Amino acid sequence: MSKVTSKPRAMTPEDLDPASLARLRAVASLPDDQINLSDPDAPEVLDWSGAVRGRFYKPIKKLKSLRIDADVLAYFEAQGPGYQTRINKVLRESMLQELRRLKTERA
Repeated sequence: MSKVTSKPRAMTPEDLDPASLARLRAVASLPDDQINLSDPDAPEVLDWSGAVRGRFYKPIKKLKSLRIDADVLAYFEAQGPGYQTRINKVLRESMLQELRRLKTERA
């Protein structure tokens, strides 16, 4: 069974009512510095103290065949489901530690 996906159709000027189209054309004719970009429903965030860096970052995963020592694999598998994610986390921590070490050596 094939999965059928469809892209949403882009809105064209013909899809807009005349009043909306006139407002858009009026704004399009203004210089950039005169366009009001404020949105009362989405006020500008000035306090970023609670922000978390990389919260929505999801690295691209690649399928790769990898040979791992049997005892290392058994250790991670014994901890239950999610062993591949845990292995990736350990590898990432090691990579980041090495990158930090290299960065301090260069400085």
